[in-house]
Amino acid sequence: MKRTSVALLVGLLGSGLVASPAGAASVWSAPLASQTTAVEAATFWLGDGGANLKNATPYSVQTAVDDVSPRGDVPADGKPGSVPPIAPATPGEANATSGKVFFVGADGLPHWCTGTAVQSQYRNLVATAAHCVYDTQRSDATLGKWVFVPGYSDGTAPRGLYVGKQAFTHYDFPAYGDYDRDYAFVNVYSGLVSSASGELSNGGRLVDSVGGQGLAWNQPLGSSVEVLGYPAGSHPDGKQFYTGDSLESSKGDTTAAMAPSVKAEELAAVGSPFTGEGALGSSWLLHYDKSSRTGLLNGITAGVSDTDGNLRYDTSLSPYFDGELSEVYRAAATMWSGTVLPA
Repeated sequence: MKRTSVALLVGLLGSGLVASPAGAASVWSAPLASQTTAVEAATFWLGDGGANLKNATPYSVQTAVDDVSPRGDVPADGKPGSVPPIAPATPGEANATSGKVFFVGADGLPHWCTGTAVQSQYRNLVATAAHCVYDTQRSDATLGKWVFVPGYSDGTAPRGLYVGKQAFTHYDFPAYGDYDRDYAFVNVYSGLVSSASGELSNGGRLVDSVGGQGLAWNQPLGSSVEVLGYPAGSHPDGKQFYTGDSLESSKGDTTAAMAPSVKAEELAAVGSPFTGEGALGSSWLLHYDKSSRTGLLNGITAGVSDTDGNLRYDTSLSPYFDGELSEVYRAAATMWSGTVLPA
């Protein structure tokens, strides 16, 4: 396990970006929004008929990964474990855990990645790539006005908008930019709904409303996963097959890989035609059931690669989900978030 320099650690602590290590893994955490700034974030995205949602562009920071090579295996650091998925609280309501996370980048413009609702104690958790939460272009900051819109469609939030309250990841990512740890869990406030007049009102908890995927760690590679995300952007040859307007899926078996260019030695890889922009944060679901739309989250797209050099992306990459990821999850899963507006 890597260690950061004292100077970098002091700088990060001074910024408020990190918290003390928790549990067996070093869990780093950062606040995203108070109740006051949560209202401001929701208004930014839902105001003017959702103009900022419609005008947001897919995040293009660190999407393509070069020099990806196979490796024999990624060793598990403990026994396999899992948390089961859960259906929405309303009987007959379709599970709709996938959506887009929106935020303002270092360039001051609105962008998005893919995110996924995950089961937790307070039913308020979203999983995505860490660099869709932590601003890798500014080492002491998180991305601004961070929200999750499950079931996003054409500039609307049909199942409400959920403002991020607190973010959790492994310390290796914000300290080193180690893409072996490019995953994050975000606690979100209960949903907000905008009326025709633009007035905001409280909605329910995220997982109560849309359901939540399960989670699995220390699983053997070679299993089939369903990849769900909102790919956009073009392949290296300039051809664009995805617009990011709708949820897409691909399926494949996982293998082990490494990518020294992003300091990643323990990655999972899966054959997938997804382009990187927009697909960052896509869920990799093990034991996926198409009828219930549920499975066990066992990977999150951190980047894509053209491994055969034909100018088409053919592989999606994820950190290997090990026991240290489960510790990060457990820290986030027990945090209450509450509502944005008074009850």
